[in-house]
Amino acid sequence: MVVLKMFVTIMPVILGGIANMLFCKSAFYKSHRKPLDSGLCLKDGKRLLGDNKTITGFLSMIVFCSLFQVLIGAAGLPNDIYTKYENTVLFNFCAGALLGFMYMLFELPNSFLKRRLGIEAGKTIKSDMRAVFLIIDRIDSVTGIALVICILSDKWHLFLPYILLGGLTHLFVNLTLLKLKVRRNL
Repeated sequence: MVVLKMFVTIMPVILGGIANMLFCKSAFYKSHRKPLDSGLCLKDGKRLLGDNKTITGFLSMIVFCSLFQVLIGAAGLPNDIYTKYENTVLFNFCAGALLGFMYMLFELPNSFLKRRLGIEAGKTIKSDMRAVFLIIDRIDSVTGIALVICILSDKWHLFLPYILLGGLTHLFVNLTLLKLKVRRNL
C-alpha cells in the first residue's frame, strides 16, 4: 500500500511530463519556444543551458502538473501530501505547480553540466560515463519532486525511496516512449 500511495503521489509529474513532452512537439510550442538562457554563452563559448530548456516548456510543465494534481485530488486517490493538508482544488493546483516547478528547476544543473562537457542539447554522452549520466538524468528532477513531497508530507524517511521509485519510473516511462517512437533517445 505504501508504494502504491507513493506512486499516486508522483503520478501528476509522470503524466505532466508525458503531456509536456507531447506539447513540446506541437506547432504552437515550436512557434513560441524561447530558450531559458536566451542564447547566452559563457566564457568557454558554450551555451549556459541550450535550446531544449525553454520558458514555454518550463511553464507548461508547471501547468500540466497542476492540472493532473487537481484531477488526482478530485478522484480522491490516496496520496502522501494529503496527510497534512485538505484535499482542495486550490491546494492541489499549488502543490502541482510546485512539483512541476521543482522538476524543471532540478533539471537545469544537469543541462548546465552537459553543456560544459560539450554534450549537445537533447543528446546523450557517448563514453564510459554514459551510465553515470543516465542515472543523473533520471534522478535530478526526481530529487526536486521528492523534496517537495517530503516538505508537504513531513515524511522524510521516504525521501530516498521516492528518488528510487521516481528514478525507476522515469526510466520505465522513457523506455516505453522510446519503444513507441515518441522519444528519440534515452
